[in-house]
Amino acid sequence: MRKPIDDFPILAPQADGRRLIYLDNGATTQKPAQVLDAVERYYRSENANPHRGVYQLAMLATDAHENARHTVAQFLGAPDEELIFTQNTSEALNLVAYSYGRAFLKPGDEVLLYVAEHHSNLVPWQWVAKTTGATLKYLYPDENGRLTPEELDRKITPNTKIVGVAHVSNVLGLEVPVAEIVRRAHAVGAVVVLDCAQSVAHMPVDVKALDVDFAAMSGHKIYAPMGVGALYGKKELLEKMPPFLAGGDMIAAVHEQRTTYAEVPWKFEAGTRNVGGEVGLAAAIEYVQQLGWDTIMRQEEALIAQALDGMAKLPYVRVYGAASAAGRHGVISFNIEDVHPHDVATILDNDNVCIRAGHHCAQPLMEYLGIGSCCRASFALYNTAEDVEALLRGLGRVREVMGLGS
Repeated sequence: MRKPIDDFPILAPQADGRRLIYLDNGATTQKPAQVLDAVERYYRSENANPHRGVYQLAMLATDAHENARHTVAQFLGAPDEELIFTQNTSEALNLVAYSYGRAFLKPGDEVLLYVAEHHSNLVPWQWVAKTTGATLKYLYPDENGRLTPEELDRKITPNTKIVGVAHVSNVLGLEVPVAEIVRRAHAVGAVVVLDCAQSVAHMPVDVKALDVDFAAMSGHKIYAPMGVGALYGKKELLEKMPPFLAGGDMIAAVHEQRTTYAEVPWKFEAGTRNVGGEVGLAAAIEYVQQLGWDTIMRQEEALIAQALDGMAKLPYVRVYGAASAAGRHGVISFNIEDVHPHDVATILDNDNVCIRAGHHCAQPLMEYLGIGSCCRASFALYNTAEDVEALLRGLGRVREVMGLGS
């Protein structure tokens, strides 16, 4: 029976018989043959500049671009006109910060962020707060790494205008209570910006059901090429926002002294698009949908439970966040006593096991946890129980390799 891992060429056995054990999926995922083939087909037979030409090849490129938009929009539960293509989550969040935040924030307003945010949903708001005179405030997790209703009640006030949170933390791996955040934020007239970079590959995301105002994602986190992402925004908000970038294809008409802009979503899509990446993203979404969320989530939860159980038997391993697979999606962050994370990652790499080591673009969270960095193992639909066993064997050897004993 064919397994998902068989669809990923980079994970095939190497010449020496060993296989890459890739556990850095939180940073980027590998790409299945179905995605690679879709991108190659586009460049071999449909490549032209969309929305520019009336010749047949240009029309094929335009169809590829807009059909990909439809696939991504449907995947997120949004209408096509509320789905903007971007380079990645970072660009999507910058778009919201600059086009919405700079236009509507004023002195005395508050932007509320989760301290566990990736820098992409934190640094832009620092810049915008300085420009507009707004104030940044932060939500903090409890001892289990979870946001509590009490913390939301303390921090969301009538001065709150924007709440920015990651759907799933790229360090803690824990899902935030989106429904409670949205309810409280909307009650005071605030908008909710949801970073879905770490959730879209691990669980269904329906932006309409969640009732968030903006949501951002990256294709490369969900088995698609790098350089393509998407922003969802409620149409009534997008229509009030000025463009983020200016240039070709985002205009209706340009005169010497004035310009009128295209309708949304095209108002926010300046310049030639990465249509090959968009086609790849659509193919990746179709691949995930064919496997089915029940299969993916069951497999990943089993892997996380196996890893956590194994780590619990190693007394020198400290896991960050609740040490349970329930409510965890794809990520386990940890440290080994008296060993720098870079040393851990290097020792594991000798066994062909790839994990992340560092601050994970979440330095405020590192400061809150009282650490400078940590290790992160992150899982995907192609990982196996054998991969987890290899990780645990490697962790069991780390202190010995470092001369610290077992």
